[in-house]
Amino acid sequence: MVREHWKIILWVLILQVLVNYIVFYYGLKLIPGALGAVIVGSQPLFTALIASWMHEGDKLTRRKMLTIFLGITGVILISAGRQALRIGTAVEIAGVLLIIIANIATATSNVLVSLRSKGINPMVLSSTTFFAGGIIIYLLSIPVEGSTSWPKPAEYWIVLAWLSFVSAAAFSIWYKLLQRPQVQVSELNLWKFIIPVVGAILSWMLVPGEKPEWLTIAGMIIITASLIGFYKNGKRPAAS
Repeated sequence: MVREHWKIILWVLILQVLVNYIVFYYGLKLIPGALGAVIVGSQPLFTALIASWMHEGDKLTRRKMLTIFLGITGVILISAGRQALRIGTAVEIAGVLLIIIANIATATSNVLVSLRSKGINPMVLSSTTFFAGGIIIYLLSIPVEGSTSWPKPAEYWIVLAWLSFVSAAAFSIWYKLLQRPQVQVSELNLWKFIIPVVGAILSWMLVPGEKPEWLTIAGMIIITASLIGFYKNGKRPAAS
């Protein structure tokens, strides 16, 4: 299966794993967390634009753009409710540009998976790209950041195992959804607006000192209402 579908595996390895994760984490180090959350939260917009360009069956509609606008508005309110938004220095602008590049790489990878990954098991696609990409990034990190100390405590391995499982399961399911012929990439990516909502709720539950803010709650309501409005008919809206 890997030999037969090596081209799409290579594209996903480069775009989704290498470019996305290396550029994303470097960019995130350069800007405030709230601003980073807003830029990352705008990914459905980049996906919709790239999908409309690469996939003739996935066009932009007024209803889709309205949902994206409301979703980004909700992300901004959630982020502003947790930390002041600011940008100004050259370093912060560079960080924003790096995260935008990561968004474009991820969006392109999603469209390619939708178009060219038919016939490959999503678990094979996920496992091969993350395994190979993880080794490459680890080897690159040694001359850039130095080697780490060993041995590691048990907590380290528990956390590593949990994060590995979450990523592996999530991306296998995600690739499976992208492969479905009736699923449009841009519409599936609208559900990424739920990520900051879940993140805020989990932070209230797990992080000491975190508590609900009115701006955050308003952002959650806007995101939820926009998704319900988009899917309220239970079918894909006609192009407009």
